[in-house]
Amino acid sequence: MTSSTLDRPSVGSSVSPARVILLIGLGCLALIAGAWFFELVLGLQPCKLCLEQRLPHYAAIGLAAAGLALARSLRLQWLVLLGLAGLMAWSSWLGFHHAGVEWGWFPGPTDCAGAAPTVAGVQDFMKQLQTVKVVSCTEAAWRFLGLSLAGWNALASLVLLVAALFGLARARSA
Repeated sequence: MTSSTLDRPSVGSSVSPARVILLIGLGCLALIAGAWFFELVLGLQPCKLCLEQRLPHYAAIGLAAAGLALARSLRLQWLVLLGLAGLMAWSSWLGFHHAGVEWGWFPGPTDCAGAAPTVAGVQDFMKQLQTVKVVSCTEAAWRFLGLSLAGWNALASLVLLVAALFGLARARSA
């Protein structure tokens, strides 16, 4: 399969596996950009679970980029889509779990209130207490339409999972 046929949809389809891979990669890139925007521009500091939710998206961006650059056969594209589906399933679970921790459905990690500072003495400890901002995993820093960022991540990841499964079905039938 050549690069010109890579992007050409199969007969009766308007979506090729390569386009689904691109869509998922761009979707994950948009989610990471949004997370960085909330952190760097709006000043919402992420908790431990927030940072964990970014991991599948970083991996998916890399896998999608590698898949678009290297996966010239339909079989390789299918494997990339399978990997992306697994990553989006993991991301959906992480988002759902974190939202559940925020709603009190699940217990959060015991170390989710910030790391214990290393101190040389009492004065150092008091100084750090005044400057350290503890970010709890159990409190949503921001909500829109009743969902926290973790909830929105779960939904977006679920949509990207469905896209990956759709791509797998299209690649298998091609």
